[in-house]
Formats: sequence, structure tokens, C-alpha cells
Amino acid sequence: MNFYTNDSLLKEILKEKLDDEFFHWADRQLERFGHRCATEIDERARHTDREGQPQLIKYDKYGNDQSKVWVNEGYRRTVEETYGEGIVAHVHREIPALNRKGNYLYSFAQGYLLSQSEPGFYCPVTLTMATAYLLDRYGDDELKQRFLPHVLSTGETELYEGATFLTERQGGSDVGANETEALYVNEDGDGHYRLYGEKYFASNAGMCGVAMVLARIADAQEGTKGLSLFLVPWRTENGELNRLSIRRLKDKLGVKAVPSGEVEFDGAKAYLVGDPSRGFYYMMEALNLSRICNAVASVGIMRRAYTEAKAYAEERSAFGRALSDYPMVQDSLVRLKVKLDAELLTTFELIGSYDQWYNGDSTPEKDGLLRLLIALIKAETADQAIHFSHEAIEMLGGNGYIEDFVTPRLLRDAQVLTVWEGTRNILGLEVLRLMDKFQVHTVFTAYLNEQTADLVKLENETAVEEVKDAISALEEEMAELAGLDAMEKTRYIKPLSKKMVTVLESVMLLKRASAKPDDETALLTAHVYVQDQLLPLFNKKGSGWTQEEGKQILAGTSMEVSKR
Repeated sequence: MNFYTNDSLLKEILKEKLDDEFFHWADRQLERFGHRCATEIDERARHTDREGQPQLIKYDKYGNDQSKVWVNEGYRRTVEETYGEGIVAHVHREIPALNRKGNYLYSFAQGYLLSQSEPGFYCPVTLTMATAYLLDRYGDDELKQRFLPHVLSTGETELYEGATFLTERQGGSDVGANETEALYVNEDGDGHYRLYGEKYFASNAGMCGVAMVLARIADAQEGTKGLSLFLVPWRTENGELNRLSIRRLKDKLGVKAVPSGEVEFDGAKAYLVGDPSRGFYYMMEALNLSRICNAVASVGIMRRAYTEAKAYAEERSAFGRALSDYPMVQDSLVRLKVKLDAELLTTFELIGSYDQWYNGDSTPEKDGLLRLLIALIKAETADQAIHFSHEAIEMLGGNGYIEDFVTPRLLRDAQVLTVWEGTRNILGLEVLRLMDKFQVHTVFTAYLNEQTADLVKLENETAVEEVKDAISALEEEMAELAGLDAMEKTRYIKPLSKKMVTVLESVMLLKRASAKPDDETALLTAHVYVQDQLLPLFNKKGSGWTQEEGKQILAGTSMEVSKR
């Protein structure tokens, strides 16, 4: 079993977006990594979830607070192997085999494969990615020389996993209410800060080597504008805890592989990162990166759920026939498949845009559009991860509810992805802010019209016209929303966001079909998506699809069923 070689669409996307040299190298690397993710890493994920969860060892034998987090040996091997693949490092430094830097596209392809095994293994990676981003982009030379080689380690030096600590008990999503305080000290001429306070939901606590922490310098203004960003080493240079401690680890519903705790700072040594007045804005940049990571993890769960559901339907018989022979089962699988294709294409199109932004292709309009796409796609993929997991459990019936199979863990793990990095409510507020600040609704419809204008004449012209009609209707609805008062807007933004992302995904599927005129299945997939997903949102009835068309969509996507 191999998560990479069984995913032809992922390979197609990478071949299109990477140059030949990079693709041929990445193809070999991902084939190896995809096999490990589907076999030994998947087995370690099951063990970690069931018997080998991280544990807090609060005190040593003398009663001293050591706040040590124990993880099992398989977990440690997975950390070593995953970072050794350059999943974080290759974005920021050269790939030795290619003598050039990698990019986020390749990193997220790795994350997509890893998340099919366990998003709880991928979460610490995403936190380390955010830490590397902040340190590389805003740290001074001294900080980068001291810490960045460890954060980017692929085995040549000690690895410092990263973490980003924002949430406090009194504020939650209201980061401006944060109270953790930073006091400047100058000990032995070494000017730095000492942090006092607590962070209430600190993922990768005890495993990270450094954490990026928001705190308020004494006498700074209230709200988010008074927050500064600090790098906090977990331990001092002599190996002792850096005057911090873990109060407890959270007993979570899912993603049990990642230790999430409550962390107290009692004078922890900290180093200011960048402009002290822009800490919140730096962290919001990192949050956008983490939201893409969240979307990638969600699509990974979707893919695994679809894989399990389809393989089981092909293997399992009922009433003398394979489950996959029944039209109702085929229809369920077709709906999952076309939605999965739409989400994967759209997410990796977003990643391509993010790579361009990261490399300097930035204007206010592009920045606003990028943030909008991140918010829309993060919210939709997270919801769909839950839906796909539910559908997989139903396909497996009673077996789907048994922990011998992966499906219960998929559902438990998927649930947190709607919460991490902003709930749908928070993301809806983000969309409204972008509309007010950048008039991003007009930028978005212009982007959609530009994409549809690039389509060559398709055989199935009806789907193109239906999408263009939906764009026009969307423009009218967004204009109406802009005329409402601020509080009333919040009632309508979530259903409107659903329409926005569904139109976007329809366009992405049509673009693929247009670029592959000889691929009847690509065009059929776009047609089915428009009929089944898009038109009902605009109160139109789709024409559906025939059983033979459904079989065509499902053909060539079978995969060995997981025995766990």
C-alpha cells in the first residue's frame, strides 16, 4: 500500500506545477515516503492513539518540577524520519540533491501524505513550519544564527521542533485580551526579556525546542496592537527548564498524538522578534500558513476516508453482491470522489499562489485575495473532513464504529480541524473584514471571471454557462451583503462563504477539464460537481448522472483496504 502511488491526481498536480528536474526528484522521494506513511507510520499512529499517547511526567523522583513529556519510541522515529525528509527545512534552504531551495508545494504534498496516517503527527510539523517562517522572516541575524539551524535540522544537528503559543484562558479567540507580560532585563549585558503568565492551549508543549509566544511588554497599549512576538527556548543552555512548566496535558477527543498543554511562564528567558509593535501581525501571517496546513490535513483525512470506504465497498458482499455493485453505494462514492478532486485541486492551487506570495509577488489586492481564499478553503475542507469520515463509517457499517478500523480515529481527528486555526464563525468574520478593508468580494469575482475566461471551448458548454450564471448571482448577493449593517452581515456570511467556495471549486474542476481535452473523466467530474454541489446552492435542480458515468468516475481509484 502506498498513499502516493495510488493518488494519480496528486501526481498530476505536482507534474504540472513543478519543473521537470524538481518533479522527478520529488516523485521518487514521495513514492518512498508515501509507502512509509501507509505502512509503518500508520501502524505507529494506531499505537500512539490507542496505547502510546504522550504523557506528562510532572516531577522527578526528588519532587522537582521537570514538566517532561514522554512519547513512545515509534513517535520518536516518526519525528526523526519526517523532519529528515526536509518537510520544514527544504522551504528555507537548499535541497542537496538539487542545489536549490524547495517550496511549500512539495512540503504540503508531504504533509498531505502524512496526514492520511495521522494529523496528530503533522500538527507539530505545521507548528515548526510556522516557527521557521517567523524566525527566518523577522528574526535578527543573531537569533537566526543561533536557532534556525536547529529548527531546520534534517539530522545534522539537534532538532528543535517549534510551537506557537497564542491562546489564553480569559481570551480564547480574542487574542487582544492576552495578559502574558514581558519584562526587559539586562543580565551581564545580555539584553533580553522575562515572560510571566500562562498559555491555555499550547500544542507541542514539552516536545518543542523553541516556542513563538505573544506577550505584552510592560506599559504597552491594550489590545492586539500592544502585543509583541518572542522566541522562548524550552530549556536553557545547560539543559534546565527555562523557568516554565506544564500544568497539565489536555485530554482531547482526537489527535491524541500531539501533546497539548497549559504552560506557565515564571520568568522564562525570551528574545524579541522583529518590531515590538507588530507581534500580532507577524503571528497572523504565521496563522495564515497554519490555516493552509489545516486544509492540507483535512484533505488528507478526506482522502483516507474515501480510500477506506471505496476499498471496503469493493471487498464486502451483501445479499450476494459486492456493495460497490449497488447504485446507492456508487452514488455515495461518486459524490465523495468529485468533492475530493475539487478540494485537492483547489487547495494545491492555493498553495501555488502562496508560494508566489512568499517569493515576493505581493500587492494589496493579491494579499487580500490570498487571505480570502485561505479562509474559505480552510473552513470548507475542515467541514468536509468530518463529512467524509462520517460517510466512511456508514459505508463500513458496524465495522466502521470499531477501533480495529481506522475510521473512528478519522472522525475523532477530523473534529478538531474545524476548531484549530479559527472556527467557521471566526473565519466568517475574517471574510467580512476583508470585504470591508480590501473590497475583496469584487476582487474575488474578478478572479473567477478571469479564470473562466481562460477556459477553451469545452464540449460540455452547459457546465461553463451554469458556473458563469452562479458567479453573476454571487456578485449580486455580495453586493447586497455590503449594504447591511455590521451585525446583520454576520447572519449571512457563512452560507455566502459556502457558495463562494463551491463556485471556486467548480471553476478549478473546469480549468482542469479544459487543460485535458482528451480526458473525458475530468470533464465528467466537473459536470457532476456542478450538477450535484453547485446548482442546489442557487436553488436549481441538477440533472444528475447515469450509473455508467458514475462507474467511469470511480474507475482506476481502488486501493488496498486497511486491515486496521
